[in-house]
Amino acid sequence: MKAIVYEKYGSPDVLRLKEVDKPSPKDNEILVKIHAASINYGDLPSLRGDSFLFRLMNGILKPRRKILGDDIAGRVEAVGRNVKQFQPGDEVFGISNFGAFAEYTCVTEDNEPRQVLVRKPANISFEEATALPIAAITALQSLRDKGQIQSGQKVLITGASGGVGTFAVQIAKSFGAEVTGVCSTSKMEMVRSIGADHIIDYTQEDFTKSGKLYDLILDVAAYGSILDRKHSLSPKGIYVCIGGSMAKYFQAMFLGPLISMIGNKKICSNLGNPTQKDLIFLLELFKADKVVPVIDRRYPLSEVAEALRYLEEGRARGKVLITVA
Repeated sequence: MKAIVYEKYGSPDVLRLKEVDKPSPKDNEILVKIHAASINYGDLPSLRGDSFLFRLMNGILKPRRKILGDDIAGRVEAVGRNVKQFQPGDEVFGISNFGAFAEYTCVTEDNEPRQVLVRKPANISFEEATALPIAAITALQSLRDKGQIQSGQKVLITGASGGVGTFAVQIAKSFGAEVTGVCSTSKMEMVRSIGADHIIDYTQEDFTKSGKLYDLILDVAAYGSILDRKHSLSPKGIYVCIGGSMAKYFQAMFLGPLISMIGNKKICSNLGNPTQKDLIFLLELFKADKVVPVIDRRYPLSEVAEALRYLEEGRARGKVLITVA
């Protein structure tokens, strides 16, 4: 089969389209013929090997798992003898935890490690389906579980025009929140079109200096000071960091609990824990027209490197997809 492979850590330049062995499903695995995949920001640090923790898991000097990508949508080709939920021919989508940028991949039925698969309804395309998993689940869990979102709250979302941000705006609205989206000038109309009540152009205004307070801040593009963000929270507000620079993310992860001990404001981060239950919940929002994937561009499998470069430049509006079959 064809796959995009990386033999060493680095920029998208290290990626190569190669012929590799087609995987065979183990007893608890499903072999999926991939029709579409999607790019996530997490693919970039995985490609570069930015995090020492990641290198501990995937190889210190070079990657052990050589095919990037998590989000997939396709058709079941074969199943292991212990698989009960799926059968050949089923149209499915979910998270493969590596292996998405290829013609085939295997996913475990028991959702481990960080692997999720559900049936794809007929009324959602393969492309729409593959846009959902990582980005939408991250947005949902950050708002609902970490942010404890409630109807009527004032919610601010940075990076509102990106893959996670566009889902976060719509999910927050579905919970009845008053949503402020932060993005650049050229993306303001798009963010407004998906339901944001207020838009802040970060090239013209720093929301931390406006004096306005928010019950929940979802920081998808975390580059500013955590303390400045804390000052923009209401007395019992919650700040959730899920993106931006690794330095800011680790600050929220390790310093957040200490900062939260002073006063009633809470600082936290979210890595996400994908589940079938949450993916099915998001499907219901899709069926109710409360969440619609925003798809920016589509690239063929052979152009994964170009797709990653485009995402890295920060120009993407919503999701960037890979068409495979």
